[in-house]
Amino acid sequence: MLIECKNDKEKVAMGLLSYLPDFKNLANLKDEIHLNKNSNEFHLYLYRAQDPNFVGVIGTQANKQFVVIRYLSFAPDYRKEKYVAQAVNELAQANPQKIITAVPEYIELIKYLKKDTR
Repeated sequence: MLIECKNDKEKVAMGLLSYLPDFKNLANLKDEIHLNKNSNEFHLYLYRAQDPNFVGVIGTQANKQFVVIRYLSFAPDYRKEKYVAQAVNELAQANPQKIITAVPEYIELIKYLKKDTR
C-alpha cells in the first residue's frame, strides 16, 4: 500500500531514505524532507507490503502531465522485484491521468509498469 508521507511519518521516511548514498549525510536528508513538506511539486510516498511496517519510500516530482520518480529506497529484506513493481504500479494507479517516468538513474523502474497504467 502506497501512502503519501505526512509529518507524523517523517522519521520513517528518513530511515528509509538513509539507505540511499545521497542521503547518508544528515543535512541532505533534512533538506529533502523539507523540500517535500513545503512543495506542491515534490512528494514522498511510503510503501507498506503485507506487514504493518513501512518498507519503502518513493520520491516524486509531479506536474499536470507527468509524475517523475526521483528515487526509490526499500529496506534490505524488501529489495525484491515484486515489491518494487507493486509500489511503482500503485503510484501509476494513484495518478491515472499522468505519465509515469523516472530520472535516468531509475529509468529501469518503468519496465515494472503494467501496460494499462502507462
